[in-house]
Amino acid sequence: MSDENQPNDELEQENTTPAEDVNETIDAAMEADAAAATEPAKELSEVEQLQAQVSDAEKRVLMAHADLENYRKRTRRDMQDQMKYASLRLMSELLESVDNLQRAVESYQQDPNGDGLAQGVAMVSTQISKVLEDHGCKKINAVGEPFDPNLHQALQMQASEDHPANTVMQDLRTGFQLHDRLIRPAQVFVSTGPEGEK
Repeated sequence: MSDENQPNDELEQENTTPAEDVNETIDAAMEADAAAATEPAKELSEVEQLQAQVSDAEKRVLMAHADLENYRKRTRRDMQDQMKYASLRLMSELLESVDNLQRAVESYQQDPNGDGLAQGVAMVSTQISKVLEDHGCKKINAVGEPFDPNLHQALQMQASEDHPANTVMQDLRTGFQLHDRLIRPAQVFVSTGPEGEK
């Protein structure tokens, strides 16, 4: 009887694990389950946060790109205007010289002894006028043109048989434009038409 029980006792001893090993195994299994349960939630939360950050960064990049493009266009337009009208001050200062030369030419043409001087001054006047034209500074043709307050400054209204009403009959000081911008208006006399007409 003792021989029959002996193999069973040996089997029980072989299959028995110490209590500490069992507890460690259970703890490890529980920790693994807990980690597995919380990991997807953390991953999902992190993915959503990253997607929100990427979306926000894309919006900021697009806004910065639009601002930069607007700044480039505005700067390009300002630079073009500055280049186009860079010589405006120079032209304005040269006009007084042109006026004086024109007066000198008229004066010397009336004096028989001043022929050579008149030719020289006339040549200088022509050269300066050409320089002005080369830089986009053009005379305003006024005589015979309809009066335009944007280009002409009326100093006087006079009756005239030769010019219809509201027409420039005499140009007292030549006006100039730089490209399409007025530097100074032409000072003119304006016709009121033949005398007696209203």
